[in-house]
Amino acid sequence: MTERGQAKILDFGLAKLSPRHSPVAEAVGATATPTTGVTEEHLTSPGTAMGTVAYMSPEQALGKELDARTDLFSLGVVLYEMATGRQAFSGSTTAAIFDGILHKAPTSPLQLNPELPAKFEEIINKALEKDRELRHQSAAELRADLKRLKRDTDSGRTGATAARLGAVEELRETRPPRRWRTWAAIFGGAFIAITAILGYLLTRPLPPPRVLRTVQLTNTNRPKSGMVTDGTRLYFVDSQLGLAQVSTTGGETVPIPTSLLGLGAPGWRDLFDISPDGSELLLPTFLHGLTPEGPLWTLPVLGGSPRRLGNLEGHSAAWSPDGKRIAYSKGNEIFLVESDGSEPRRLLITAGISGDLRWSPDGTILRFTLNDPQTNNRSLWQASTDGSHLHPLLPGWNNPPNECCGNWTPDGRYFVFQAVREGTTSVWALRENGGLFRSTRHEPVQLTTGPMNIGDPVPSRDGKKLFVQGWQPRAELVRYDAKSGQFAPYLSGISAEGLDFSRDGEWVAYNNYADGTVWRSKVDGTQKLQLTFPPMQAYMPRWSPDGKQIAFFGHPPGEPSQIYVIPATGGVPELIYRSGTNLADPNWSPDGKSLVFGGISTSNQGSAVYVLDMKTRNAPKLPGSDGLFSPRRSPNGRHIAAITLDSLKFMLFDFTTQQWTELVKAKGFVSYPNWSRDGHYLYFHAILDKEEGYFRIGISDRKLERILSLKGFQAAAGAFGTWTGLAPDESPLFVRDASIQEIYALDWEAP
Repeated sequence: MTERGQAKILDFGLAKLSPRHSPVAEAVGATATPTTGVTEEHLTSPGTAMGTVAYMSPEQALGKELDARTDLFSLGVVLYEMATGRQAFSGSTTAAIFDGILHKAPTSPLQLNPELPAKFEEIINKALEKDRELRHQSAAELRADLKRLKRDTDSGRTGATAARLGAVEELRETRPPRRWRTWAAIFGGAFIAITAILGYLLTRPLPPPRVLRTVQLTNTNRPKSGMVTDGTRLYFVDSQLGLAQVSTTGGETVPIPTSLLGLGAPGWRDLFDISPDGSELLLPTFLHGLTPEGPLWTLPVLGGSPRRLGNLEGHSAAWSPDGKRIAYSKGNEIFLVESDGSEPRRLLITAGISGDLRWSPDGTILRFTLNDPQTNNRSLWQASTDGSHLHPLLPGWNNPPNECCGNWTPDGRYFVFQAVREGTTSVWALRENGGLFRSTRHEPVQLTTGPMNIGDPVPSRDGKKLFVQGWQPRAELVRYDAKSGQFAPYLSGISAEGLDFSRDGEWVAYNNYADGTVWRSKVDGTQKLQLTFPPMQAYMPRWSPDGKQIAFFGHPPGEPSQIYVIPATGGVPELIYRSGTNLADPNWSPDGKSLVFGGISTSNQGSAVYVLDMKTRNAPKLPGSDGLFSPRRSPNGRHIAAITLDSLKFMLFDFTTQQWTELVKAKGFVSYPNWSRDGHYLYFHAILDKEEGYFRIGISDRKLERILSLKGFQAAAGAFGTWTGLAPDESPLFVRDASIQEIYALDWEAP
């Protein structure tokens, strides 16, 4: 109290009061004993549990988990001291104070200050209950009791007390009468101060969520995708085992037997969702090349026959919280269907490819990742489940946007997702609402930091953990030796892909696997030079015939991929052809006067083959090339090989006849064509007759040969699938996955 009788509330743990006579105690006639200040020994001790000892709650003193009721106990201690002029729990040592807090009741406030209303003593005693279940359960409850007491006091419905201890009565008789106005002024001041404290407790910002502990659950060091949980098990897709599971506490990763076609092929499979009751998995098969759409199925977790969901095909899907409906994405559209796949109806059209569909726990909102084919950005969007109110979730938060893969916590309080900043993927949490009195800052909180990438967060069913994937990308360049039948490190096993060799075979250009930069060096690794730098992403460098320039496709953040050329000695990349859509795969004509390039198949927009005149910079479309991508010009310049959009066929263009003919037709997929140096063969990676391998086909006789099987080879997935190439001696080159990638459990605190 100040000399003017004003109540000042200081922080429990930081207040240091000098011992002195208390004007409050004297005013209410409590005792002639001076009010005891908080001495040094009763303040927070360095290296111990945080809090001032004399104001700790029993659960805080015992080191138990705390909640808002702890603050109400401490507030009760303050009320006691304001009303009596004495501390509720005191002692000559910390141990003595702890004993009082845990086992003893403080002296009756009425015995120390008979002027108190009896109801006020009841309020103080309830706030000081040692069992927090019997204490006020919220600040609002305590405020209501105090407001009720003030109303009754102002109306004269309550006096000091109806019955007092005999000793108290004698004490009152020996004291001079006190004016009611004195007590009313003091109580009114205390009420205002307490109301201010309660207002703070009710409206103070919540502390941010944070990760408390990290536990590794798997130990396979293989790529994984599509993680979901039923509470006791985690289900996901393993690059070698296919559909797999592991306990939520960790242990052995074991495969889940299934007869679904396509799940045994690397890169084709995924796992979209698990039913609300945890009994079924929702997943696709991809039966037609590398197109993103695939038939949708449900599979019982405990075993049984898979069930096809009508004729539905999509690249993302999710059950509604009640399990009665399914939302799924196909192309740039989102549909709703019944849980058995019947009655499909289009919900909305998006400006790109939508994925990672998730319903809010109350079933009113759909959130998803939107992949913009024009800017190559990923961002989080949401819409009402009736198709209205489509809008970005975090406009302007990340520049450029690069967020995905979100999930709600079961209680709907947080939405967790992954975002990329400065080249590192981290997990973030967005608070959905702040409660009745608290405002919500719509700003995500970062939960993880590097150096390892952490993403794909999946909350546990009780919301106390986040299951995530952690990875550090690393690839090893290897060469297949036909004589030994073994793979061996090539160019010292550098982490690279997209290799191309100069015509004389002395130089090599390549992509750094981890960061999308272009480098060149001698084949022995000397004279190494970085040609492009972040934030530009650059791919598939190609030497000009004279060895002076290198063409590539790339893009700055937020822009579509275009065609660039850079001097082999280094310099600034020159943009030589611009388009509104993504362009890719430039390669030179034998005379260096033109470049052939195409669109990127994932955009499915305007994919065709173009021939750029390096002098005029005109790039007419090659006749009959609509729906083709990934063109490769033969060393003699006569042919162009390209892939159909479904990735099932190689088509061959003959400049002499100006005609396209079918060269190869696969049952699985074809990818990454490479010409032999003499132009007599086309080498490629494919699944033919249900077996993945590396093949070549003769251009004149169309004879197909399998060079090797890739069964069991752990290939690294790059930005555009699994890269393959040829060394100058035409031995096959591959990129072996040497990444660190495991599943982890994060114990977290989410206020």
